[in-house]
Amino acid sequence: MKNITYLTYAFLSLLIFSCSTDWENQEQLKKSYSLHSNWEFKQANKEQWYPATVPGVVHTDLFQNKLIEDPFYRQNEKDLQWIEEEDWVYKTTFDTPVSLQEGQHFALNFEGLDTYADVTLNGKKVISSDNMFVGYNKEVTSLLKEKGNVLEVYFHSPIKITKPLREQAGFEYPADNDAREEKYSIYSRKAPYSFGWDWGPRFVTSGIWRPVELVVWNSAQINDVHIQQMSLTEEKVMLKATVEVNSSVVGDANIRLINNSSTFSSQEKKVMLNKGLNVIELEAEVENPELWWPNGLGEQTRYEITTQLNVDGDFVDQESHKIGFRTVEVINEPDSIGESFFVKVNGQPVFMKGANYIPQDSFLPSVTKDRYDWMIESMVRAHMNMVRMWGGGIYESDYFYDQCDEKGLLVWQDFMFACTMYPGDKDFIRKVKEEAAYNIKRLRNRPSLALWCGNNEVGVAWDNWGWQDSYGWSEEVQAKLLEDYNRLFKEVLPEMVKTYDEGRFYYPSSPISNWGNLEDFTIGDNHFWGVWHGKYPFESFKEYVPRFMSEYGFQSFPSFKAIKKFTIEEDWGLETDVMNTHQKSYTGNGLIKVYMERDFNVPDNFEDFVYVGQLLQADGMRQGFEIHRRRMPYCMGTLYWQLDDCWPAASWSSIDYYGEWKALHYAAERAFEPQLISTDIEDELLTVWLVNDEWKEIGATLNVKWNTFDGKELVKKSLPIKVDGNTSKVVLESTLEELLGRKSTLKERKSMYLTLEAEDANGKVIAKNYAFFFKPKDQILPKATIKTTVVEEGNTLKIKLKSDVFAESVALSLEGEVTAHFSDNYFHLEANQEKVITLERTTINAEELKKALEVKCLNNI
Repeated sequence: MKNITYLTYAFLSLLIFSCSTDWENQEQLKKSYSLHSNWEFKQANKEQWYPATVPGVVHTDLFQNKLIEDPFYRQNEKDLQWIEEEDWVYKTTFDTPVSLQEGQHFALNFEGLDTYADVTLNGKKVISSDNMFVGYNKEVTSLLKEKGNVLEVYFHSPIKITKPLREQAGFEYPADNDAREEKYSIYSRKAPYSFGWDWGPRFVTSGIWRPVELVVWNSAQINDVHIQQMSLTEEKVMLKATVEVNSSVVGDANIRLINNSSTFSSQEKKVMLNKGLNVIELEAEVENPELWWPNGLGEQTRYEITTQLNVDGDFVDQESHKIGFRTVEVINEPDSIGESFFVKVNGQPVFMKGANYIPQDSFLPSVTKDRYDWMIESMVRAHMNMVRMWGGGIYESDYFYDQCDEKGLLVWQDFMFACTMYPGDKDFIRKVKEEAAYNIKRLRNRPSLALWCGNNEVGVAWDNWGWQDSYGWSEEVQAKLLEDYNRLFKEVLPEMVKTYDEGRFYYPSSPISNWGNLEDFTIGDNHFWGVWHGKYPFESFKEYVPRFMSEYGFQSFPSFKAIKKFTIEEDWGLETDVMNTHQKSYTGNGLIKVYMERDFNVPDNFEDFVYVGQLLQADGMRQGFEIHRRRMPYCMGTLYWQLDDCWPAASWSSIDYYGEWKALHYAAERAFEPQLISTDIEDELLTVWLVNDEWKEIGATLNVKWNTFDGKELVKKSLPIKVDGNTSKVVLESTLEELLGRKSTLKERKSMYLTLEAEDANGKVIAKNYAFFFKPKDQILPKATIKTTVVEEGNTLKIKLKSDVFAESVALSLEGEVTAHFSDNYFHLEANQEKVITLERTTINAEELKKALEVKCLNNI
């Protein structure tokens, strides 16, 4: 009888069954109330309080109160370094939003504190923060009162906190990007780039940088839901949800998964909750699932699955996740060539096109929803399917990852470690484990999440950057550094991924291979910095092709219009103090000129230099984009450095701090089209590739036109071509003499170019590109007269352009305060052919556009 009773109880406790719990007619008891009002702040050792913005950081609060100048203007950065040495206090007073009743629980939830902070409520310390990358949740029920609760956050200077740790270490860590002689950044779990980088300023921030709220819950709440895809076929997907429930009572509960699709099925489960943490597993299935695909390959179908919890008849909590059904595999294994590195999505190898992302601002709460939307939209428009979240920044906001899920951008997620060695002591490892657990659990349900990487460049740096000699470490110190590295990146982090996100690809450090040795390019991913840091010519992209290019780049200035926002006229020059302040690379602005002298005539006028510099960056990187794509499947990814800027500066970005696309981003948009024509002319031989990213075979007509810059068509040849899906193929090889029908002199070719188009059966151009016989500095370009006409069609403004000759690299800009995004820019305009450009993201009218519009082309520089 005793055994029967026990079995009956166990059966009832775990039984999955359909029950009559009233979910629809009850209001969820758990509520959240933001605490973003009435904040003020002060320097800790002073008396005066000032209004503060939460979320925010001290630098922006100081600026808004006119206590400091604009941090980004001219050389103001240098005058604001005192801020990192000070302690700061933030305070607000609030009333409890609901009556204090027995059985209710109140918790303070800080999503982000930057970084060393003590939080007190009504004089009682409730939280001590030491990690910017985690959230803090603390029950405060016993401390609350109905009216006048005082919430205070005391931020300790990150420098003062970490100074003793540096002194105890007895040696200097190789944090070369830390823009201070004493290196403190490695000791803090704080965004590394805030201490300075070779594209960003040093603004070591403090503040409540993410939302803070008061959470009210009753008998139980859902802490976490992990939804795992156990199997996936065309007919069915099987899911397992592991739910963490925190309960303050012992009692009966009902829990279920719901979705509004008729093909979704799951059954309600009755469980017995114990006080504290309860872990409950639920199962579900979806018949005939629609798959989630990366951008450009299909739809981003997601199923919103909601977990609901009912305790003793009360609907206490629910949590929703939008799940995409897909498989993502990173294939990194020995092969006949060396060691592969590529991504398979839903069983198919996919060439990854994308960029490396850095935080969009030195002051993170300044990044608005609109800025996030535009950055995501800019990647999607450029046909990208992957974004690398670089390890010197932050784990981005939930909203950012939501948009990646929605728009089909696979996320390569670094942990936040970059370009230096790190401590391996017990306290540091504790922080890393907390950080990893928090962010893995936060991101693991997302269909966009593709892989985890332990760090950026630390492994390759240890082996190749000469730290051991330049820092003069003893053998004992070197052994400690290597031991700590292995513990952190080869033991702790992979174990955390295995524990919280089992099955997801993890590897310790990107890149796997070093760019200095050509033989390394057969092995894994590579960060090729021969172009720029190595001063290799752009043509070296043809030789140095890795299995996966996960980082490479070339610099330019932002537009001259952007430069005018943070400078005055006396600053306009290549080597002025202000322009050098806004150039953080050790190679400086002069390297842009070195490369420009190779390919372009160097303008004397700084405004023209900025324009030509953007063309230089765009064309150099275009070569890399095209070469990587046409070398598929040997090379299966190209992620350039870098997408964006955190302040206005000369950098490797394709989108400047103000959100304006540089010439590079327009070049990426063209080079990442689903179908790409790419050419190479070497030793009088023309080779033409067609790259096809789509799954289906493409049949088309290739038209090759040999033209002169003054508008004459010398030859047009057409031939049928076919290219399989997901393939790069040579579709034409011809000597130049065969193509033209006669020999041409080098002098003639300085005034000539090729146009290449692929037309489908309906006459639609599916791919187009140009080929030039000489670099721009050696071309004989006639002066161009470009006529522009502004037309207004409904609420849309358009610009029609026509040139009397071939106009190379036409650039549109708007003078003054007016802004807009051009649907295309930095394009070639063929003689007597009209091109129509649409204006977006603008509020100007036709007359304002006519007055503000400026047009440049290389012919007239």
